[in-house]
Amino acid sequence: MEQWEKPLFETKVVNHAGVDGVAYVDHPEGLRVITSSPLNESPGTNPEELFGLAMTTCLNATIQSLLKARGLEGTQSKVESTIQLKRESNGIGFYFDVQLFASIDKMDLADAEKIIQSAEKRCPVAKLTQGASTLSIETVSYK
Repeated sequence: MEQWEKPLFETKVVNHAGVDGVAYVDHPEGLRVITSSPLNESPGTNPEELFGLAMTTCLNATIQSLLKARGLEGTQSKVESTIQLKRESNGIGFYFDVQLFASIDKMDLADAEKIIQSAEKRCPVAKLTQGASTLSIETVSYK
């Protein structure tokens, strides 16, 4: 049996009501968010938005770490996402179609692509989605 390393960080997140309620990080100053289905007009966030926040934040933090390791600290990078909720072709169930667009300021696309591909392999959130047929990461010019 493989011995697991002690975690660097651990959190507990709780949701009791799906997309019609509140989800929260379980500690006294923890984040609390109202959840709502994207298919209705009720206020709140949804899994699509929460995933987009997690993925863009983690991937960009990893890009920044790689830039720093290469002596390029202070170089701006950006990750944007478009996430669509789509119905399965058989009409039963849903899936997320995720497109990520990553860019690094003042860097040619070929060099930026190498760093972004490396970041995709290292980012903990991206590791959860590697091989997903409904997710793509594209290197684009910084704007």
